[in-house]
Amino acid sequence: MSIQARTLRDTGVGRWGPLSVAAGAALLAIVAVGIAAYSQQLIHGEVVTGLRDWGTQGGSPWGLYIAFVVYFIGVSFAGISIAALVRLLRIEALQPITRMAELLTIVSLVLGAFSVLADLGQPLRGITNLFRYARPQSPFFGTFSLVMAGYLFASLVYFYLAGRRDAYLLAQEPSRLQWFYRWWAAGYRDTPAQRARHERTSFLLAIAILPLLVTAHSTLGLVFGLMGGRPGWFSALQAPGFVVLAGVSGLGHIAVMAALVRWLLPSTREQIRPATFRLLGIFLMVLGMIYLYFTLIEVLTAGYAAHEREQELVALLLWGTYAPYFWAGTVGLGAAVTIGLVQGLRGSWNIGAVVAMGILVNIAAIAKRLIIVTPSLTHGSLLPYGHGVYIPTWVEVAIIVGLMSLGALAILAFSKLFPIVPLESEHAS
Repeated sequence: MSIQARTLRDTGVGRWGPLSVAAGAALLAIVAVGIAAYSQQLIHGEVVTGLRDWGTQGGSPWGLYIAFVVYFIGVSFAGISIAALVRLLRIEALQPITRMAELLTIVSLVLGAFSVLADLGQPLRGITNLFRYARPQSPFFGTFSLVMAGYLFASLVYFYLAGRRDAYLLAQEPSRLQWFYRWWAAGYRDTPAQRARHERTSFLLAIAILPLLVTAHSTLGLVFGLMGGRPGWFSALQAPGFVVLAGVSGLGHIAVMAALVRWLLPSTREQIRPATFRLLGIFLMVLGMIYLYFTLIEVLTAGYAAHEREQELVALLLWGTYAPYFWAGTVGLGAAVTIGLVQGLRGSWNIGAVVAMGILVNIAAIAKRLIIVTPSLTHGSLLPYGHGVYIPTWVEVAIIVGLMSLGALAILAFSKLFPIVPLESEHAS
């Protein structure tokens, strides 16, 4: 069977079945609710949210929006990391999921930027003030320049280069999207010389991307970790913790996405094999163990020898106001690690179990992001202010759910324009 014939019939490109239409309509409806909620915030201001200033106003200026900025950017980490490592280390079992991983990175970074805009009461004013008053030595500036700009640009370039060969193959078949595939291929003809140049360029870009990833996510962690006057944030483990939890949440998303693609497109089952999920499960288990260790060390250090405010925050996490979030995150990660250990000891990795691990670690990651952001603002002041309260309103929840639905809709739409799984090599077939 030719590559083109298999492409048109089996990859789902250009085909909108009843399930796709229903999913797209449902996601559009949720996005519309999110837009309606944001319009309320834009008209009335952030008074319609649960956000208030800390100190005398007894609230938290950062909440769900900033927690999901960190979460979305964290999800993006694993996607491009997998693509780069597959290129550098030739991990064949993960090759079929590289495109969905790259796509997840781009979509997540855009959603992270939208979350920042949602947090700003006046987005246009915030954007203009960034250029007027930015301080390059600040971790905040690094977050925007490295993550929102450099990281996103590098991911887009890598994604574009990785898809050129498939675009060339798709352009050989007459279709309504032929012009789009020719534009993407941009003169690529899959000759031996072009393949060699493409491999060399992608290899060098992968080498450049990996340190950028670690630097970008460490910088995001330093936004919190360098706050010496804010108990609960000031910690040497913030930067490495952000990197590890980013890997956990991103790998979990990729595991769920790969299982969905394998289920919805039966032809991909020959490419996305159980070995793919075995590696994802192992990575999830190891990173989950590392983050649990970080959590244990941080709680022991802050609860045993830190000053009064730090100990108060630890008490709030263990059995106080924020205990449900702390234990949801810790138990979720622990359950995912346990599932991985059981499968590893049995010597067989079940796809459904790895998907369950992916769901659990993402629930845990969301809970962990919330307790990283909020408790230090409501209860972590060194000044003699009363404790604050933060309760998200329906507006915040609707906007965040709308953003997540927008990301899912973007991935669904892309899968109808371009193969979500890279086409097999002509020589391999």
